[in-house]
Amino acid sequence: MFAARCLFRALRSCSSAPSPRLKPSAKLSVRDALGAQSTNGERVKVQGWIRSVRSQKEVLFLHVNDGSSLQNLQVVADSSFDSRELAFGSSVEVQGQLVKSPSKRQNVELKAEKIEVVGNCDAKDNGFVHIHTPIITSNDCEGAGELFQVEPSSKIKLPEENFFNVPAFLTVSGQLHLEVMSGAFTQVFTFGPTFRAENSQSRRHLAEFYMVEAEISFVESLQDLMQVMERLFKSATTVVLSNCPEDVELCHKFIAPGQKDRLEHMLKKNFLIISYTEAMEILKQASQNFTFTPEWGGDLHTEHEKYLVKHCGNIPVFVINYPLALKPFYMRDNEDGPQHTVAAVDLLVPGVGELFGGSLREERYHFLEQRLARLGLTEAYQWYLDLRRFGSVPHGGFGMGFERYLQCILGIDNIKDVIPFPRFTHSCLL
Repeated sequence: MFAARCLFRALRSCSSAPSPRLKPSAKLSVRDALGAQSTNGERVKVQGWIRSVRSQKEVLFLHVNDGSSLQNLQVVADSSFDSRELAFGSSVEVQGQLVKSPSKRQNVELKAEKIEVVGNCDAKDNGFVHIHTPIITSNDCEGAGELFQVEPSSKIKLPEENFFNVPAFLTVSGQLHLEVMSGAFTQVFTFGPTFRAENSQSRRHLAEFYMVEAEISFVESLQDLMQVMERLFKSATTVVLSNCPEDVELCHKFIAPGQKDRLEHMLKKNFLIISYTEAMEILKQASQNFTFTPEWGGDLHTEHEKYLVKHCGNIPVFVINYPLALKPFYMRDNEDGPQHTVAAVDLLVPGVGELFGGSLREERYHFLEQRLARLGLTEAYQWYLDLRRFGSVPHGGFGMGFERYLQCILGIDNIKDVIPFPRFTHSCLL
């Protein structure tokens, strides 16, 4: 990622085009501003991202870059401009006079007359680092075996050999890779495509979809994890409603009348929490006849999930502590009995059902070692087991399906209607 940015910046710096002659209120790139030959106080406009902030008693210094130069442009402003929104990573538009700098570190600087924050940087506020996890992997994170195998179209090796020397697949989740990186950066996330070879043409399943996934070190309770999940849902939805009101209102008006009120109801209320065992009791006592009979130890199906949300007043509800046998090997053992459960959590939302899925991860070496051995996975996941040998900490994480999120906030019934090119069983057009 860093190398790619450097390459693009190097390509931009190779341009032989001369710096433009400055005009009043001219829009300049950072590169052109730094290379300006005339610095007689011309009024210019520069847009970019804040790379550093230094506030003094009477003066505010910002370093701004738009990717056009390796060097930042220094912006000098009156201290009255200072605010919490002027933070690392925030995007800004600065208008002012381009003047000669008294500092030897740069030839010019921008004396700000107006600073507008275009976008706040929430990732900085929350301390999460964006990780690009691989699309091709040798892991089956979910353990369900619903994988697309990757092979070269032409046999460039002997038929019995693998291109990567091991079987490779399209990723079903970036979680295991995020766990590696959370050991260095504490809080990490990824947003990218995931793939499931699930033979389903239902209204909420796709073969290719996007996931927002996060992994957090030093998390010791599901309560802490659920707070992050609820905050993500509410903050993201508030931003969407604020920045894209016309798009959202169009869907609410013609596709899902009343969805706006339902959404505001969700945002105002605290999400509820019930255990898997409590959920099963609610379902067993329901007057509704289900296609799949609810039994302790069985999966929650879509019909069960939607009923639970309705039963809880159409407020999103967390279901926690699922049977160990239902969940993948990496989830933390609750050491309870006789009903053996793991510290897993799903967030169910109106109209969709499951939106988030997460858990505390099993950080205890011997617990994980024994479970991998029982499943016959020790050799395949030795690297994962080794993470617990060297400075392991309690940690947890979750994933949110992006298309299901759009279904939820827009009120769209079919997941195939919220993605431009849906891929599902027997359909891969274009």
